[in-house]
Amino acid sequence: MSPAPFPYQLVATDLDGTLLRGDGTVSERTREALAAATAAGAVHIVVTGRGVAWTRHILDDLGYQGIAVCGQGAQVYDAGAHRLLTSVTLDRQLAGLALAKLEAEVGPLALAASRDGIDGDLLFGPGYRVQGGLPALYLEDTSAVWSAPLNKLYIQHPELGDDALVDAARRTVGSLVDVVMAGPGIVEILPLGLTKATGLSLAARRLGVKAAGTIAFGDMPNDVPMFGWAAHGVAMANAHPALKAVADEVTTSHEEDGIAVVLERLLGAA
Repeated sequence: MSPAPFPYQLVATDLDGTLLRGDGTVSERTREALAAATAAGAVHIVVTGRGVAWTRHILDDLGYQGIAVCGQGAQVYDAGAHRLLTSVTLDRQLAGLALAKLEAEVGPLALAASRDGIDGDLLFGPGYRVQGGLPALYLEDTSAVWSAPLNKLYIQHPELGDDALVDAARRTVGSLVDVVMAGPGIVEILPLGLTKATGLSLAARRLGVKAAGTIAFGDMPNDVPMFGWAAHGVAMANAHPALKAVADEVTTSHEEDGIAVVLERLLGAA
C-alpha cells in the first residue's frame, strides 16, 4: 500500500511563542519540518498579531516569500512582493468613544497604537510598557495617536492583570470594538469582528485552500478564532489555558520544537 498523503494543504503558524523561540529565532528542526510539509504539497502561512512593520524583517530573515496575515487579521501581506494586499483600519472615533467608556469604568489606562501601513509606527504614551523590544515612538501627548489611520490600540492598566482587563473591556465596550489578549502585557482594541480567522480566511481564499484543509498552531487567546476556523488546532505547551481549552491537541513548547513534533508525526504517516 502507498502511504497516505500529507493530510493538510495549509499550515498556519503564529509567530511569538509558537514559531519563534524566546530568542526570536526559528530552530533548524522546525525549518526542516516546515520545508518537508511544503514539499509534500502544503502551504505555510504566518498568522501574527504583529503589524507588517514588526513582521517583515522576520519573514525576510526566514526567506519567507508567501502571504502572511498580520495585525491580528487586519493586514494580508505579500512578503515576496513586499506589499499590502488588504488592510483594515480602526474607526478612530469609535475607538476613542470605547476608550473613554472603559476608562470611566476602570480608571486611567496606558495607551499605545499601531499605525496603518507597511512602515506604520508603533506609538506609546506615558506609563505604557512596550513588550518584546519592538521599535516604538514615545508620545508625551497621546492625543497625537489619533492623527493618522490605525490598525489597533494597545491598553494597559496599572493594577488589573491582562485577563481581568480583557474581561472588563469586553463587558464595557464589547458592542463597539473587539478586545483580545495577544501576549503577556498585550491587550488590544480592534475593529469589531476582526480576528486572525478573518485574515486567514481571506489569505486561504487567495491560495485556493479551505478551512477543512488547514492545521493551525498558536499559543494565546487571540488564536482561538483561528482554531475555530481551521480543521485542526494545535496549542503549544506554553499556551494560555484559554487556547488549550479549545485546542484539538497540545504539543511541546516553542522552545522544544512543538510545531516540528506534530509535522514530523504527520509526515511520517504520509
